Amino acid sequence: MLKKAVFPSKYLQGAGALTELPALCAALGSRAMILASPTAASQVLAKARVDWAAEGIAIEVFQGECCEEELARVAELIKRKKITVLVGMGGGKTIDTAKIAADRARIAVVVVPTIASTDAPTSGCAVLYSKDGIFDKVFYQRSNPDAVLVDTAVIAAAPTRFLVSGMGDALATWFEAQSCVRTTSVNECGGLCTAAGLSIARLCYDTLLSYGDAARIANDQHVVTPALERIVEANILLSGLGFESAGLAAAHAIHNGLTALPETHAFYHGEKVAFGVLAGLQLSDAAPADVDAVYTFCEKVGLPTTLAALGLAKVSPQALAKAAAMACAPEQSIHHEAGTITPEKTLAAMIAADAIGRSRQ
Repeated sequence: MLKKAVFPSKYLQGAGALTELPALCAALGSRAMILASPTAASQVLAKARVDWAAEGIAIEVFQGECCEEELARVAELIKRKKITVLVGMGGGKTIDTAKIAADRARIAVVVVPTIASTDAPTSGCAVLYSKDGIFDKVFYQRSNPDAVLVDTAVIAAAPTRFLVSGMGDALATWFEAQSCVRTTSVNECGGLCTAAGLSIARLCYDTLLSYGDAARIANDQHVVTPALERIVEANILLSGLGFESAGLAAAHAIHNGLTALPETHAFYHGEKVAFGVLAGLQLSDAAPADVDAVYTFCEKVGLPTTLAALGLAKVSPQALAKAAAMACAPEQSIHHEAGTITPEKTLAAMIAADAIGRSRQ
């Protein structure tokens, strides 16, 4: 099997970067449409120093879930308006909808995250959910986005919880990469991990531990600092490149299992992934120093370290077992871990991770 790595065609990041969007769209096609989350439409587009109508860029508001129903609606708009460039602006689900819709229509896609809450923006894959928010499947595009544009002034204006959630998603990158290398598992672009992918994953982890708390404090004050710039890059670019070119393992599979429990639907992707990291460390028999470092980081920046912190204080053993079983479905990335992974082992790891988190409080 060949080593393989993938990247977006262009990445732009900095305060005020949004003003570059019209020129970027014009370089990629003749007719652009922004699919914007409701918040992006009212708080970002409406306040930007750009006359979108004068630039010939249409605006459509995302309806709230990356599901087949929403994709069908966007597909009809693309066809009727003869769109050649689709811009996904908002959080992970808005972005994923734009990526899938553009791929199916075979048009260019530009990703403009308004929060740094996941590593979805740079990747060539997207997660589909049911209309009720339950994980369905991962959808792979033919290529990564044509461009990713990140305005850090917009990111800094958003609630800090989004940035912290992104750190939770990024936290998984290094540990899952290690697991995939250890077991020679296929990465998210259908090959083996490159040295570049593994190095990016490690840089992502080191950046989080070094600058995560300072970035959180800057975001609390809604200011752009070098630490915030570093963490935005880690959450979006390093994590995105790292997970896709190195691979996924237990953390994201456990996240997928947790989505089956309605109590977790109010919590963000990265918050559930962070707990998946902690459970994955128990599953993989990680070194005590690594376990302590990850718990300490999560506690410092405010990521969940217990089931109660994910709304599961009163979860039944049967419900938790259901989540563990879903995490261990044959297609899940948890099987990139060493050894034979079973629902019973996964459930034990989740219980142990929760118990350790409670013991440290």
